[in-house]
Amino acid sequence: MKFTKIAALAAVSLSLVAGAAQAETRITYKSAKAETSYYQMGVQIAEAMKAGSGGAIIVTVEESQGSVQNVMEVKARGADYVFTTPPGLVGAAQKATGPFADKGDPAFDEIRALFPIPSLTMHFVVRADSGIESFADLEGKTILLGKGTFSATEGEKYLQLFGLEGKVTLADVELSNAVPALKNGQIDGFVTAGSFPAPNVIEAAASMGVKVLSLNDEQIAATKRSRLVIPAGTYAGQDADITTTSLSVGAFTTTQMDEETAYQLTRTFWEGKASMGAAAPWWNGVDAGLMGEINVRFHPGAIRYYKEAGIALNDAQM
Repeated sequence: MKFTKIAALAAVSLSLVAGAAQAETRITYKSAKAETSYYQMGVQIAEAMKAGSGGAIIVTVEESQGSVQNVMEVKARGADYVFTTPPGLVGAAQKATGPFADKGDPAFDEIRALFPIPSLTMHFVVRADSGIESFADLEGKTILLGKGTFSATEGEKYLQLFGLEGKVTLADVELSNAVPALKNGQIDGFVTAGSFPAPNVIEAAASMGVKVLSLNDEQIAATKRSRLVIPAGTYAGQDADITTTSLSVGAFTTTQMDEETAYQLTRTFWEGKASMGAAAPWWNGVDAGLMGEINVRFHPGAIRYYKEAGIALNDAQM
């Protein structure tokens, strides 16, 4: 009799454990390099998802080489995959253009949006004592763009637009080495696209003194990006506003993810955004107004949440 009771209790315990395991949703969140603002955002999202779901959603944040890699990995990932990228790269992947030329795959057509995250902010960073005051002064200098990242692709585009193609030496170095390379004089500047305040720019400004170059109206128009102002005092030694550009970014998954999981992820994100904003100001710029900049179809689970929340989507997003 005693053995039977013990066996019964053990069976109940195993059943409860199994039930808890089944109720737990595990997600892989592919973000960016560990030293960037977007990796920190991934960590914050993971914490918010766990807190907001009572531990039902567990997010593992993976380091990444950047947005292009994030999109490419759609081909090999499963239903638990969430990643970040500018919406334009999703369109490029689906059309096999830009960095995805000759790399088209039917898997790209299954990408679906979940929610926006803080926008990319272009930073052209040089040493404060370099004598570089404008983009024209970059001629003959060595600049680090990074490898395989969106900021590298975007930075190279800006150099071309501003007449600097072939006039600037591009350092063949990872973005993670930007600050020590700048400090040691191996490079004259670096480009990063993290949402401000960007951790690597904070580090550089604190350790040696830097200047972030401003773009004029003509340059901003040439980039076809949105104008953004980084307020004075954002970085150590920054006495004036910095005028630069920004580009929307979103969190995406694929049609492999089930509707309920996508719904819970989207709902938990928006319900936890205020708490994230209290801890990190870059979240305060994320609101329903950014939804229109995600020109990608949304996941049915996300659509369900937006209908409940009264957030309108356009026909192209449905």
